[in-house]
Amino acid sequence: MSAEPVTKSKLLQRHGIGVLCGLAAGVWLGAAEAPTKLVNTGLSPFAISLCMVAGVFTARWSFPTLLKGTRAVFADLNANRHLLVPAVLAGMLWAVANTLTVFAIRDVGLSIAFPLWNTNALIGILWGRLLFGELKGASRANIVRVILGAVAIVLAAVLLGFSTLHAEGGQIGIRGGHALAGILAALGASLLWGTMYIPYRKAYISGMTPLSFVTVFTVGELATVFALVLAFDGGLHAPVFHSAAIHGMLFWLFLGGFVWVVGDLFQQYATKFLGIGRGIPLSNTNQIWGLAWGVLVFSELAHADPMHRFFAIAGSIVMIIGAILVSTAVESAGESASTEVAILRECKRYSLDAKKVLAANLAGEEASEGTSLKRSWWDYLILAAALGVFVLLGIHAQRPALGLDLFWVAALSVILLASAFIGGRALWRFNRFS
Repeated sequence: MSAEPVTKSKLLQRHGIGVLCGLAAGVWLGAAEAPTKLVNTGLSPFAISLCMVAGVFTARWSFPTLLKGTRAVFADLNANRHLLVPAVLAGMLWAVANTLTVFAIRDVGLSIAFPLWNTNALIGILWGRLLFGELKGASRANIVRVILGAVAIVLAAVLLGFSTLHAEGGQIGIRGGHALAGILAALGASLLWGTMYIPYRKAYISGMTPLSFVTVFTVGELATVFALVLAFDGGLHAPVFHSAAIHGMLFWLFLGGFVWVVGDLFQQYATKFLGIGRGIPLSNTNQIWGLAWGVLVFSELAHADPMHRFFAIAGSIVMIIGAILVSTAVESAGESASTEVAILRECKRYSLDAKKVLAANLAGEEASEGTSLKRSWWDYLILAAALGVFVLLGIHAQRPALGLDLFWVAALSVILLASAFIGGRALWRFNRFS
């Protein structure tokens, strides 16, 4: 079965909403890493990751409940039961990668670690082409943009890695003797996060909605991070379960998890509408916002010499240029035809309704039945419980023992809220978060 002819205006509309979601994702994902600076207060990276993922788990259930209701979520999950295991595996990959980023931030600083793990764009482009036919049938201009963008991202990673390796301990947030370990942790996160997008794309070309996918995704996240704490951080005697010092930090780590989920939801929609090869680079504009939080709020480059600042800034700029080149390659009719082939392959493999799945991909409609927005009493209970957790943690929250520029915290927070409103409103008008 073939879909209706894909008009240029329809392609541009879908591309536009994907770009907007990707940019909003960048703003929120960049801010989400700020709470991991708490690792510098002496907390274990495993403890940081577990507490953040607990916040992520709470958010990944409360946001879908708020936006669509659990009836819609479970109806979609029931229609796509073949995707439950891939979603859990994706969550496991995310959890390990997130833990690696905490080590990277501890060893080389937020401003440097961010660009290095954003090389996951290269991994995503590779998987997108091999498994889902992305760029197959693309125009020469689009192929050139993607290739040049990928090369720019690699060059940026080299520049940033060079600046880190040649910086002296104490500069740019680097722990003496740990620069190499920090770089390897960031690159390991890049590999895992790039591969994690395979289940993402598989889910969305099958017609599953992002709000449903993330509820199963988070099960893999929480289980994996808990297992890491048990295996490598002291088991049941780990400080995260017993230390009184961590109680005052829980609110900030939960908040970081919530912020991450907002960004990740936008990123999921960017992947849905743009594909892996374009969605990842666009959401990797979080590099700009991570740099902003690291430099403006935490003063990470305050004591760096001009050469190291040049490499950090130049590498960041080159990486963003690469992301722009990749993301501005608007999908052509030829590429759309290749995507349709991948969709029909999934439909045949899992006996899906091809007409509905094609409509879900081309026009943003939902492929599953029974997706009414009617709320149930337990939906309100879930939302109340999530709010209650934050109120309880907020009562016991303590100001972190870190130097913060409160003016820039406020300014960047305003940008966060504005991007969420603009992106969320546009997505609601486009497809009601389907």
